[in-house]
Amino acid sequence: MTTDLHGPLSAYAERLHATIGDRHHVASPLGAWLLLALSAATTGAGRATDSNTSDPDAAAGSEAATGADAAAEGLVAALGTDLAGAADLARVLLDAPHPLVASATALWLRAGRPVDAPAGWRATLPAATEVGTLPDQAGLDAWAREHTDGLIETFPLKVSPDVVFALASALATRISWAEPFDVADARALGPASAWTDLRHVLRSPGHGHQGAIVATERAGDVIVHAARSQASEGAGLVVLSVAAAPHVPAADVLATAYRLSAGAADGGRPAGRRSLFDLPLGDTPLWTLREERVRTRARDGREERHQAILPCWSARSDHDLTAESLGFPAAAVTLARALDQPVQGFEARQVAMARYGRYGFEAAAVTGMFGTVSLPPEGVARTAELRFGHPYAVVAVATDSRADGTTGPWHGVPVFSAWVTEPDDLPDAER
Repeated sequence: MTTDLHGPLSAYAERLHATIGDRHHVASPLGAWLLLALSAATTGAGRATDSNTSDPDAAAGSEAATGADAAAEGLVAALGTDLAGAADLARVLLDAPHPLVASATALWLRAGRPVDAPAGWRATLPAATEVGTLPDQAGLDAWAREHTDGLIETFPLKVSPDVVFALASALATRISWAEPFDVADARALGPASAWTDLRHVLRSPGHGHQGAIVATERAGDVIVHAARSQASEGAGLVVLSVAAAPHVPAADVLATAYRLSAGAADGGRPAGRRSLFDLPLGDTPLWTLREERVRTRARDGREERHQAILPCWSARSDHDLTAESLGFPAAAVTLARALDQPVQGFEARQVAMARYGRYGFEAAAVTGMFGTVSLPPEGVARTAELRFGHPYAVVAVATDSRADGTTGPWHGVPVFSAWVTEPDDLPDAER
């Protein structure tokens, strides 16, 4: 089954990367999108609103319903598809995991909240989603390590007593290239390269990798390289690298890369691919084109070859996901209603890492969201239950405070006093 996720995810990725900016980073738009989709799955499990206008809580219920509708609209905008469709897409992905992409999701509630309800929100989640009591920080960190094969060591958020619920996703991959790269001198990047401190870079091998020059509407001519993993159970991973002219904004290059990735899994020729025989020989900031006489089996005697030179790279990033365009404010409201939790605020972050090298690629991301309430600092409380179980004294003292802040003559005067030895039972009428 092919999921129709590429379009919505591409739009979400553009918004996420826009909030990050053009600094060196790695992120998993899918990891964040999945959390929104899980919250979307619970939208049908929220409490029904009482429409009885004689109910004194009817106005409050109407306001809650209005807030829920606004949250649902915010989720639809962020997800790029209807809520039921998003929930179905998440369920398909999580309940049938990819052999090369480890995935995990979890919904935890603070201690004291039942987590084994057979109906309602629990039944709306993918079967693979873990549901349980909110772990402590060590438990959250252990979950992140376990589900990323140790690539992410700590959970992106710090748990505290005011956390009501937590939603988390983890994605990880560690692959070897079907054909490893060759090694080249870094000067092969060209005299205009910004990375003059490098000594060695990667050169694509003679076969097993794909390259192209592609004309695009948004980024102009771009160069594209695709490296494939070794297959596992018929499944693999393609890592696409896309570069445009130096002046093209990062947002446009990233959006173009997402568009080109739509056909990468099938290995087809990208739309807009330019014939090398339509381009002038010589150097540009993106490529050097040369021509030589060779033996070839090409029908027209004109063979096109692409060889890529690119550096190794690695990144570790920590992203704030609280921007309204990313959907987590709406997700927090949606989950709070579905779980019947008095949520007053939320936190959302993602930590991600990636490493691209000669022999393979590894990457992981953990995304977390907390629903929170405002609580006082944690301390120690003692409660004394005072028992008047034997004779005791009673004194009634008058108070006499005046509007100007002074007190009158009766203030502090004991008016009545008693010694109680024969108490009465509470009258039936007062029970």
